[in-house]
Amino acid sequence: MNKIFPQGDSGDNAAGTKALPGGEGVQTCVTLTNRTGFLCHDRRSCIPASRVCDGVRTCAHGEDEDEAMCRDMPQSLPSFLVARCGDPSFWIYSDQKCDGTNNCGDCSDELSPVTTCPPCGPGWWRCPSTVFGYCGCIPRSLCRDHTQHCSDWSDEYSCPGP
Repeated sequence: MNKIFPQGDSGDNAAGTKALPGGEGVQTCVTLTNRTGFLCHDRRSCIPASRVCDGVRTCAHGEDEDEAMCRDMPQSLPSFLVARCGDPSFWIYSDQKCDGTNNCGDCSDELSPVTTCPPCGPGWWRCPSTVFGYCGCIPRSLCRDHTQHCSDWSDEYSCPGP
């Protein structure tokens, strides 16, 4: 079930919402994969943050592609949809933070001091990666495949595999 952070009873926007031009309120939610999401106007559909302003109408009424919200990204996006990289001139969608992939290009979306991510998930192996696409963890599917993905070779000798 999606977690929804609704507006307060007084009609004021609660934390995690941003009013758009035209009076429509944008609300945050938590997707089924426990990531930051965008709540569609039907108040049931929670789409991943990275599906907003991607050129595809995912919400039934297309509010995820609202012209005012998508016009001047990232400034026009609600702040809960945006995460800054180590270089503040770069940004990613907030659901791309701590996903195991080097979305910022400098690993600042995966590693300290910019980001504090939980330990590698069950499908991941923690190691100093040699693969630019990953930072401190690699998918276990890359373990024991006769190719070095960790600088210490632990993916070939210590990782139990998928």
